[in-house]
Amino acid sequence: MANLKEIRNRITSVSSTMQITSAMKMVSAAKLKKAQDAITAMRPYAEKLTELLQNLSATLEGDAGGEFTTQREIKKVLVVAITSNRGLCGAFNTNVIKEAKSRAVYYAGNQVDIFAIGKKGNDVLSKTLPVVENQSAIFDTLTFDNVAKISDMLTEKFVSGEYDKIELIYNQFKNAATQIVQTEQFLPLAPIKSDLTVSTGDYIFEPSKEEIVLTLIPKSLKTQLYKGIRDSFASEHGARMTAMHKATDNATELRNQLKLTYNKARQASITNEILEIVGGAEALNG
Repeated sequence: MANLKEIRNRITSVSSTMQITSAMKMVSAAKLKKAQDAITAMRPYAEKLTELLQNLSATLEGDAGGEFTTQREIKKVLVVAITSNRGLCGAFNTNVIKEAKSRAVYYAGNQVDIFAIGKKGNDVLSKTLPVVENQSAIFDTLTFDNVAKISDMLTEKFVSGEYDKIELIYNQFKNAATQIVQTEQFLPLAPIKSDLTVSTGDYIFEPSKEEIVLTLIPKSLKTQLYKGIRDSFASEHGARMTAMHKATDNATELRNQLKLTYNKARQASITNEILEIVGGAEALNG
């Protein structure tokens, strides 16, 4: 059994760790509220934009998406892996990295490059896969305009023929305890279909419907990427808050166990001392 000094040192160490994890939990909880409000407020807009695009394209004949819907033989694939810049958030980053590697295996025989958004994903994936770009700084100023620049960059890579397919991998925010890894096709756009019966008799289009669709598609792509990054940002804080909550509980349990061990050791030490005194007294009397 460890001596009393060692146990006291361990109790002090665990208590310090518990204070740190508890503080990190509170910080993440505060940041989560803001991030959750942002993604919750954005989803109706993104859904309405998609619905509008579907309603317009459903009335068009032929290829309404232009170069954004061009289906090419897949030879070069770009995987956009959205992770975080910091750790201590459970399996948040690991799940995205694992899925990115899985996609590389899925497209085995083709060129698969990684476009990293987040330092953690870049650090790990760069060891086994070619990372062509790292946009970790986006989380410092996460705005639609900054994300739009990345979307334009990705769109240019597809339109120019540099890549035949682009996919997004990110954690979708469900709640503080649950994040769902999503793999979405960014480009080319899947054929847009709508089950709705759309009547255009009451609408006057200026410019033409085709031009409106071609204007909405880049906007929709930017919104899709922004929503993915926002989802990931909220998921990160939710995962970290949950991880730090569990770490705090574990530290509390360990500290209690150490205190119990300390008290038992101290009691045994006192008992031994009493026995030694009694034994010494008996020896003197004898």
